[in-house]
Amino acid sequence: MSTSAAPRLAVIGGGPAGLMAAEVACRAGLSVDLYEAKGSVGRKFLIAGKGGLNLTHSDPLALFASRYRERADAVAQWLHDFDADALREWAHAQGVETYVGSSGRVFPLDRKAAPLLRGWVRRLKEDGVRFHVQHRWLGWTDSGALRLSTPDGEHPVQADATVLALGGGSWPQLGSDGEWAAVLAAHGISIAPLRPANCGFDIAWSAHFATRHAGAPLKPVVAHWIDVHGKAHALQGECVASAHGIEGSLVYAMSADLREVIDRDGEATLWLDLVPGRERERLEAELSRPRNGRSLSEHLRRQAGISGVKAALLHEVLGKTTAADAATLATTLKRLPLRLLRPRPMAEAISTAGGVRLEDLDERLMLKQWPGVFCAGEMLDWEAPTGGYLLTACFASGLRAGHGAVAWLRERAATAAAPPQ
Repeated sequence: MSTSAAPRLAVIGGGPAGLMAAEVACRAGLSVDLYEAKGSVGRKFLIAGKGGLNLTHSDPLALFASRYRERADAVAQWLHDFDADALREWAHAQGVETYVGSSGRVFPLDRKAAPLLRGWVRRLKEDGVRFHVQHRWLGWTDSGALRLSTPDGEHPVQADATVLALGGGSWPQLGSDGEWAAVLAAHGISIAPLRPANCGFDIAWSAHFATRHAGAPLKPVVAHWIDVHGKAHALQGECVASAHGIEGSLVYAMSADLREVIDRDGEATLWLDLVPGRERERLEAELSRPRNGRSLSEHLRRQAGISGVKAALLHEVLGKTTAADAATLATTLKRLPLRLLRPRPMAEAISTAGGVRLEDLDERLMLKQWPGVFCAGEMLDWEAPTGGYLLTACFASGLRAGHGAVAWLRERAATAAAPPQ
């Protein structure tokens, strides 16, 4: 143990998981030092707030937990201690009121991240948490001290327990570069490979399409896809044609399924219904009407409301047969196939899948083979769609790791104080 009266906890990483672990530990009486590789904490949290900070979601708990796919049971245990309602109550205690949007997503009233983060950090400092920025974790020394790279060189730091909250591998410029994976793997910790999640996909557009229509929104459309288990899915929403392929909220919602199909088959097919709400038979009848000298593009616009990027997609798929019979046009408009080649690079993804396998952690999120080292946040092997689920699990896992560190240190102190048998 350290020589200070209170056991010393080192928290590595200044995102929501690390900050929550620091809050829990400090309030329990631990001496807490938080180390952040960048010049300030919460950088990815601030980026998440640029479009309106989606803190959590109003889904019922069982449905909420199901969003974590294969890790639903494990994450449900974290949510039992800190669910969406608890997160809203926590935000209220920080002076931030929230509301439920029409989609069920939960936002601060001002839809901003900066006021919440500033107030949180200020209160943590007032409670005694010591912040150290530009301190990058490199691993451990042979004696078990933390190795930290600083502007003044490398320094070893002794701590009685450590919470690692190092993020995933997306948006590396904000600090979560995934370099920790090799360090932990070298110490025998099982790491599921980091992969892009909530990401776009590459499509081999023609040069003409990529140049003319990159950034064009596709709305509304209904996406159809088949997962690796052969189950068919459909979801309506909006997405965007990019220079490289397709991205946007609708694509992110199915990205895990599409990524798994690509992993298995080398590619995946996504079908888009470009005219949702209109039956194929009705569409065929309307497209069968005489053109009366009008061009095909004008005919499509008048009879099917198809123009711009949707018309370009039709031409991209049908090529020179775009002027084919009405039945082919109608069938393609209702189920336009897109061949997805690969996910976009991990650095572009909103989040990552993979990380420290939960099987290597106990229920307190402590590494089974490394007592006193806890892991939390996106560096753990789970994933979820956007919609508030990502942030909620980061908060909840940080809280669990913080409580776990407190409990473990207390048990250790009690053992040390017990008289010999």
